[in-house]
Amino acid sequence: MKQFSPFRLDTANECLWRDDVSIALPPRQFAVLRYLVENPGRLITHNELLDALWPETFVQPQVLRTYMLELRKILGDDSTQPRFIQTVPKRGYCFIAPLVEWAPNGRPANHSATIAESKHTHLIGRDEELHRLGAELQSLSDGNRRVLFITGEAGIGKTALVDELCRNLASPQAFIVARGQCVEGFAAKEEYYPVVEALSHLCASPDGELACRILARRAPAWLASLGRDGVPAPDANVAPAPQRMPGDLCAALEELALAKPLIFILEDLHWADQSSLGLISALARRRAPAPLIVIATCGSLDGHADHPLKGLRQDLLMRRLCTEMALPLLNKAAVKELLARKLQQSELPPGLTSFVHQHSEGNPLFVIATVEHLIAQRFLLRDASAATPVWKASGPFSEMEAGVPDGLAQMIELEIERLTPQDQRMLEAGSLFGVAFPAWAVAAALEQEAPATDEAFEALSRRLYFVRRAGEDELPDGSRSDFYVFVHGLYRQVLYQRQAPSRRGHRHVRIARRLGELFAGREAGVAREMAMHFEAGGDWLSAAAALRRAAQHALQRQAHAESIELLHHALRLTGNLSPIERASLATEIDQELARVTNPASASRARVS
Repeated sequence: MKQFSPFRLDTANECLWRDDVSIALPPRQFAVLRYLVENPGRLITHNELLDALWPETFVQPQVLRTYMLELRKILGDDSTQPRFIQTVPKRGYCFIAPLVEWAPNGRPANHSATIAESKHTHLIGRDEELHRLGAELQSLSDGNRRVLFITGEAGIGKTALVDELCRNLASPQAFIVARGQCVEGFAAKEEYYPVVEALSHLCASPDGELACRILARRAPAWLASLGRDGVPAPDANVAPAPQRMPGDLCAALEELALAKPLIFILEDLHWADQSSLGLISALARRRAPAPLIVIATCGSLDGHADHPLKGLRQDLLMRRLCTEMALPLLNKAAVKELLARKLQQSELPPGLTSFVHQHSEGNPLFVIATVEHLIAQRFLLRDASAATPVWKASGPFSEMEAGVPDGLAQMIELEIERLTPQDQRMLEAGSLFGVAFPAWAVAAALEQEAPATDEAFEALSRRLYFVRRAGEDELPDGSRSDFYVFVHGLYRQVLYQRQAPSRRGHRHVRIARRLGELFAGREAGVAREMAMHFEAGGDWLSAAAALRRAAQHALQRQAHAESIELLHHALRLTGNLSPIERASLATEIDQELARVTNPASASRARVS
């Protein structure tokens, strides 16, 4: 069995597995996929594939294209940015995903050679990613270099995954590890900052003496920049280079890797300077054999459409000079395990896992921040009366308003502040509608033209990881408007709260009025939604009128309980009006309530 994350090709049973779900493939599609997987990393021409699968039979090459389309649908692969099957125009196909061979015992056969199987792993929900990293390290035995980008949103666990990789190396002495980290704001001040940090880490490691000797001979200027220029070069006739040259360092790292496979780690590359990115590009493109891997972690590039890292990553992916591992959010089972570890108890309070998973969306950092916030707000209390103290909920989680933990709110605020003022205004306006919002509502809130807003949000959603296009709606006037969603409800809450109440109120009222215009003649169907926006905007008369209209609509649908609820809500809103307005309106609503709650007596009163 061969694994290419998240799939496993079961050649014994001739089926494909995704996690624990079996996907039955027609025989021909399975045969095509199997041939590609069994011949990874090289061009499989159309003729070779046809000869292998249809020997002595004439088959139109168009058949292969059909099978490839079907396989890509099953794998979720994109021909423009392939993860599994790359099309070589007019020639054939190449299987490009890293493979892990599974042994009969159901474990990756080539995984234990590089990453130890630990029963006490520090990481939850990342077994698949660790298996893939193990495969990447194992493949260094072929002498070829590799570049791997580990990507994901803030808090997803990129650094934690790298920590786990380094911690669980089955034989640490079999590798040389150098690790550096980019720091926000340093890109404009100090070039090669993360590279110099990685080299400093390297020279202080058990392999430091060897590294210093090679750097002294191959890249003396780089050694001098570490404050180690006193190390004599073996060849006294070689003068130190006047400046740090990327080619010199590449040669030094390649020579070092020939002595022992090299793991060169650069973290938070979204804050890297141009020179550091250029070094990665050079390491990826050089052709000399070298058992080294560059592992680069990078987060979102919000509001930076022209960030040089985007171009570098896309170019290397297109040329098959790197691979990418995008970390997914944790599923509910992993969140439960993470909570159990954090609270140090296996039995969790009922409803806690669902509540935290819903509010964190499965982001590990958000999970921890949310549970710490629940403790700080005394929604979770330590019961010390039991023999073993346990955490218990102070009430039903369905009645709790967790809000946004302070630390997360500050982190999200910093991300938002990096965006342009116009982008910030658009996102704030979207937050008024809910987690899901239409572009027309943003246009109404900001008093902008709807087509221009649609285009702006489409571009924005391509740059931001926390806003995604969710579909398209046809409006009553025949026009169409895109729908978007905030991937994390926490982002929506921060964007909503950062608006001044008066500005927020005006925007709510504009959305309510636009709803009425769009559904003119059919306002009753959206009256409840209009009332919500009028109420949020402090327009109490309009909100009460919309609620009464919604109550009437509910009554026509025989939804008496809903109608009564809406009228009671309208009655409560009259408390915000002046005494004269309140007296008149409250009397009218009371009469409507009487007719709804006791229609028989109301009918007799009309007759008399």
